[in-house]
Amino acid sequence: MHHGFRWRLKVALAFAVVYLVWGSTYLAIRIGVETLPPLLFAGIRFLVAGVILAVFARLSGQNFPRAPGEWRTVFVVGILLLACANGLVAWGEQWVPSNQAALIAATTALWLSGLGALGAGGQRLGLRSAFGLAVGFGGVILLLAPRSGFVPDRFSGQLAILVAGLSWASGSIYMKRRKPATPPLMSAALQSLAAGTLLCAAALLLGEAGGWTWNAKAALALAYLVVFGSCFAYAAYMWLLHTVSPAALSTYAYVNPAVAAVLGWWILNESLGPYQVAGMVIILCAVLLVSTARPAVAA
Repeated sequence: MHHGFRWRLKVALAFAVVYLVWGSTYLAIRIGVETLPPLLFAGIRFLVAGVILAVFARLSGQNFPRAPGEWRTVFVVGILLLACANGLVAWGEQWVPSNQAALIAATTALWLSGLGALGAGGQRLGLRSAFGLAVGFGGVILLLAPRSGFVPDRFSGQLAILVAGLSWASGSIYMKRRKPATPPLMSAALQSLAAGTLLCAAALLLGEAGGWTWNAKAALALAYLVVFGSCFAYAAYMWLLHTVSPAALSTYAYVNPAVAAVLGWWILNESLGPYQVAGMVIILCAVLLVSTARPAVAA
């Protein structure tokens, strides 16, 4: 309301990066876990991205946090957002197609806006935001409509991705409430390093190192996830987390499945039926409602 054109443009660009790049990461993860062990794949992604982000953060003048509370916040958020949420998605995508994984992850929006409205520091949803979220969730249900019945062997993967959504939303709200002083880029770097270390340790304990076999497709998927998924998109998300309301931020969880479904259909021949197309249209309309709504109470 009081922000100028440059700020609005910055917000729009950050949302575009999060929407489009993160929508494509489900495809890259699916390609990667076809040949690489999931936790080690995710762990190496975050370790490499963390080093790159830390170098850029220091070069741009951002310092490491000094207060113990800041380190604790960075560690907790890194574990919830990256180690748990992204680790579970990578593990689940061994059995779940990329478009379906993204659609299940869309429940993150419900958790994010619901948790964001709780507590004394909660941001109450306005009628327009609440209506937009309800419409969006209806679109998600259409997207998830089974086309060939329930498949039991995918259930554990689906459940893991569902839990990933709750973990991601919890970490996002925790960070927004904590209001850390660590600059977003440095924060993203340290979270990536913490998550990468934990995931790699877990992978080594589970004996995943023996299953690591390189090929060109997997290497390309890993490089894409490091540079675009972790560096550009995650840094943009960290900035948005400090800048916009939880309801507006949660819209990415509606757009990502639409992007993922189209890419999965186009590149991996994953099916995209009439219900899925209808769900995507409804979701995009809901995004417009929620992302343009004003908070019910000014912060």
